[in-house]
Amino acid sequence: MSRIGKKPIAIPAGVEVKLDGTVISVKGPKGSLTRTLHNEVHVAVEDNEVVVSRPSDSKLHRALHGTTRSVIANMVEGVTNGFSKTLELVGVGYRAAKAGSNLTLNVGYSHPVEITPEDGIEFEVPAQTQIVVRGIDKERVGQIASEIRAVRSPEPYKGKGIRYQGEHVRRKEGKTGKK
Repeated sequence: MSRIGKKPIAIPAGVEVKLDGTVISVKGPKGSLTRTLHNEVHVAVEDNEVVVSRPSDSKLHRALHGTTRSVIANMVEGVTNGFSKTLELVGVGYRAAKAGSNLTLNVGYSHPVEITPEDGIEFEVPAQTQIVVRGIDKERVGQIASEIRAVRSPEPYKGKGIRYQGEHVRRKEGKTGKK
């Protein structure tokens, strides 16, 4: 039995969970999320808890059990607290700025790179070399953060680029001259 899958998800005060067949809707103080779940996993809302169970011990059902529980727990967490990812810009002249709701990056190209946020995603620039991506959907926050990182991913020789906060970039030694 999945250790993660068998743990019930507590529904905090102010959060409403509705189940309509395989479609689950979670509504909270920060917004609402809706997702279609796999039809072979059983989800039930019982006395302020969401319980996920599986019909058999087949490989597919075991895989879906923990995944479904984690997805629902992330939805509940997202509508109560939200999620954020912090990115750092490392390099001489690399900087970020916020223009309206858009994000403008100067990362060594001949032109600034402009990124427009999707609905439910917002950018924050606390310093010129720091970007915070916030939202209620954990999957979309991570996806947008990875797209920003892909604009100029960190390179191994000088370590320049956009990286996640706390990410370790493995450094390589450069070329050596002939003697």
